[in-house]
Amino acid sequence: MKQKLIMNLLLAMSMFLALAGVAQAAGDAAAAKEKLSMCEGCHGIPGYKTAFPTAYHVPKIGGQHAEYIIKALEGYKNGTRSHPTMTGLSKTLSQQDIEDFAAYYSKN
Repeated sequence: MKQKLIMNLLLAMSMFLALAGVAQAAGDAAAAKEKLSMCEGCHGIPGYKTAFPTAYHVPKIGGQHAEYIIKALEGYKNGTRSHPTMTGLSKTLSQQDIEDFAAYYSKN
């Protein structure tokens, strides 16, 4: 019984990892390099702080998980996350742009 449970957990984990790999492969990190100027102005400066809409530290996104970046950008785009600058920028992105950014930033 215990061995069967362990085998089922291992199978589930391997399926999850395989699916995560497929999701990450959808983006093209090289293609993102041509589109990054709007991101690098804030997220590419170490320790950068901005004063709009209030003063805060801009988060580092390099090295973040691709899935997180995709969900965050989709959230800004569909209104489930709120930030004036990110909402405006995300509405200009296609799903391929979002996946390209996620592929790039997850590796950099």
